[in-house]
This record gives sequence, C-alpha cells and structure tokens, in this order.
Amino acid sequence: MAIKKVWIEKGCVSSGLCEKTCPEVFELPFVGEVAQVNEDADFNANRKCIIEAAESCPVDVIKYSEEKQKGPDMLSY
Repeated sequence: MAIKKVWIEKGCVSSGLCEKTCPEVFELPFVGEVAQVNEDADFNANRKCIIEAAESCPVDVIKYSEEKQKGPDMLSY
C-alpha cells in the first residue's frame, strides 16, 4: 500500500525520536517545539521509516493513511 498522507496530532512531546528514525520526513525545527512533517518528502520511498516512527512514538501522535494499490480486478484464463 502507498502512504498518501502523514500528520502529527496534538500532544507531541518533542522527544526527537521521529526525526532520528526518519529524518527525511520528520523534523524538530527548534528545541522544545513539536515535530513537523516535511510535506515535500517522498512518503512512499520512506514508507518503512514512517511506519517505524509512528510505532515508536512515545505518545502515539504520528499518524499516516495508506491507499490501496490498484491491481487487476480479475485474472482471466
């Protein structure tokens, strides 16, 4: 599946773990500020680290949505 959107909900504690896990997508611009998503990042190229960052977030505020990849509806024989 392709990741189409990544966001951070309220409650970020600025641990910096997301930025360390996936620096191409997440950044903490200043000490003490909440993490931000780099909207120019290629979410699909960074899919694994986005999921890892979301799963390891200590306050569970990193979210993403996936889009099902389209494939053949039916195979014919």
